[in-house]
Amino acid sequence: MLVGHGHEALVCYGRGPEDQSTIAIRISSLWEVCVHAILTRLTGLTGFFSYFATRRLIKTIELFSPDVVHLHELHGYYLNIGQVVRFLKKRSIPVVWTFHCEFMYTGKCGYAYECDRWKTECHSCPQLNAYPSSLFFDFTRYMFNDKKSMFYGFDLLHVVTPSSWLLDRVELSFLSSTKKSVVYNGIDLDTVFYPRDGELLRQQKGYGGKKVVLSIAPNIFDPRKGGIWVLELAKRFSDEFIFILVGVTNEVSIELPANVIAIGQTRNQHELADYYSMADLFLLTSEKETFSLVTVESLACGTPVVGFDAGAPTEVAPSGYGRFVNYSDLDALEKLVRDFFDKSIFFNSRDDCRKFAVERYSNISMYKSYQNIYAHSAASRALTLRFE
Repeated sequence: MLVGHGHEALVCYGRGPEDQSTIAIRISSLWEVCVHAILTRLTGLTGFFSYFATRRLIKTIELFSPDVVHLHELHGYYLNIGQVVRFLKKRSIPVVWTFHCEFMYTGKCGYAYECDRWKTECHSCPQLNAYPSSLFFDFTRYMFNDKKSMFYGFDLLHVVTPSSWLLDRVELSFLSSTKKSVVYNGIDLDTVFYPRDGELLRQQKGYGGKKVVLSIAPNIFDPRKGGIWVLELAKRFSDEFIFILVGVTNEVSIELPANVIAIGQTRNQHELADYYSMADLFLLTSEKETFSLVTVESLACGTPVVGFDAGAPTEVAPSGYGRFVNYSDLDALEKLVRDFFDKSIFFNSRDDCRKFAVERYSNISMYKSYQNIYAHSAASRALTLRFE
């Protein structure tokens, strides 16, 4: 969108296939990612390696000479994070940094869950073997203080979170005094995520006359995504109900209840929109989410949401569009699903769900919000240089 509106843009990424776009550069190689991952497991340090990729990124930034750098997730085993941040700080380059998880203010965790050591100082990490995994050593106190040090005095930093829930968490961290904003993630509401003829799709797939409950996640049986809860819930319902899980990896070999249909992973967003449109209800069983894109996609296709209170989703789909119960309370979740189909509780219509998503989660709105932040960030740099 930036390029389409007359701006120059360059995208640098660390992992994934080579992009044929003229504005995208992959700065890391597969072997360097693998070495970084192995060293993380052996040493307990993450974000401290990838010398060549880091130098390549810094050189690219120097050559491009941007007015603003927009960072996203840097913890995928492809950068020395401290070197990048200290370079940007030293060069007085304005940075807009979107936090999609909690990694940048914890010792190492993407999701701190119930642990609150990050509010003071991380140590004795209860998730040492979780991503990014360490096999032997706990350096969370060291990494926590290193992050705290590299952010100190970073006056041209503007942190963005995709939810107020995550912003509130950042406010409790060592980044409390940093400039912050909430920008909801946007999706393509015009050509991808819009309501299809759900009844026709059901007939085509042989689900006619069934009550359809849908769950989608990139790897739905990942413990954080909670696909196992969907199976346990499905066992409590008759075959009048169909539970569809999209995002089941080939490695998963779990016996499924008769009323559960498992669909593999897909990158086809139009196919996902078909499933959202076909479902009566979307079921979210995650333990923790800092936004929940699937919730937005479901609402955009007209389907309301129920599930566990995972943090941000209660904000993304407020009452009338979504309803949530305490995590792991399967009895309460079962009652919520039954009450929905019995119409014992109020939910907005499918048209209202769609309208709510259009008003709040369009990619155009997201672009305009970021454009304003970029403009203010660039102006802040000009003001800083003026008084130096």
